[in-house]
Amino acid sequence: MAETEEQYDAIDDAELLAGVLALCEHLGLTGEVAAFDEGSLPVYAVGDDLVIKLYPPLHEKDLAIERDVLRALEGRLSIATPGVKDAGEFHGWGYVLMDRLHGEDVKRAWPKIPRHERERLAVQLGKALARLHAVTPPDVLGPADWAAFCAERAVATVERNRARGLDQTWLDQIPGFLGSVDLEPGEPVLLHTEFMDVHVLVREEAGAWRLSGLFDFEPAMRGACEYDLVAVGVFLTRGDRSLMRAFLDGYGYPEERRAALPRKVMAYALLHVYSHLPWYFREVPASGATTFDELADRWFGAEESPSQVYRPAGA
Repeated sequence: MAETEEQYDAIDDAELLAGVLALCEHLGLTGEVAAFDEGSLPVYAVGDDLVIKLYPPLHEKDLAIERDVLRALEGRLSIATPGVKDAGEFHGWGYVLMDRLHGEDVKRAWPKIPRHERERLAVQLGKALARLHAVTPPDVLGPADWAAFCAERAVATVERNRARGLDQTWLDQIPGFLGSVDLEPGEPVLLHTEFMDVHVLVREEAGAWRLSGLFDFEPAMRGACEYDLVAVGVFLTRGDRSLMRAFLDGYGYPEERRAALPRKVMAYALLHVYSHLPWYFREVPASGATTFDELADRWFGAEESPSQVYRPAGA
């Protein structure tokens, strides 16, 4: 039944595929079934137009989140999101049947995209996230108390990052830095939480690149809009100040609040549910930064300075 992580990890690919084929027969679906390689939960293409995402019992709550967020977003953004065709339970597992999006993820496509096109796409991405944040969060989303959530994460983040191999010189700075940042969230918004390169699709049409899809909403939350900029800075703009500036321009982030933004986003990088500073350092090297104030400027700054061209890891 996969009610624990150990039971879930013990299920092999053949068992999952057999379950998906049985589900497709139950739903009357035809077409070739193929697993996607990436993702925290099993996802399968069904022909060219449909996708089935599975939710084992230990991730039961994620089904309601993804289903309700996708329904709330349908037709509301400047980028396509999957439409929900069906959702339910089959042999103890949850599923969502949704539209299949087409395109190439930004992580793979970015090296092929000219600089001026990247800046245009950054503006469009900012506009898309602003529209997402303007959608009323479904009732299923938490946390109910953002301040309590941040306090809980502040207690947990040192040990979480220690377990991931963060150097002691950075670990020692975390409590003092977090205590120095004003995280008053304003009105909570609908958060994607992983608005990053592997979840954004693009396509080239008539010699120009355009956004073609945004997916993976089961980690969605409600909270401060700046929380979503963690993934933007680390995995989309990657310390490129001009791209971050283009993104913020597209988003419409107020100029008078931009000076304080890098420190606030840096704090949320530490408080994030998936906080993993050693991974972030591999994606965007510190380049001589030795304090979180310096690192905040390196990763999330948008003030005028010589451009640092975005180069995905391994490019």
